[in-house]
Amino acid sequence: MTRAQLTDEEWEFIKPYLPIGRFGPYPERLRQQFEGVIWRFRTGGQWREIPQEFG
Repeated sequence: MTRAQLTDEEWEFIKPYLPIGRFGPYPERLRQQFEGVIWRFRTGGQWREIPQEFG
């Protein structure tokens, strides 16, 4: 687990506050995408550098 990845407990706390729309984000990928955003802001890397594990 990297620093960008959330524990299940952290995810269950955050999940109810994230919007699920008719056209996205898709619930099955929401955690993966959210962790990608965390990675981006923690590292200061560019969007194109996001590891494949985050989508």
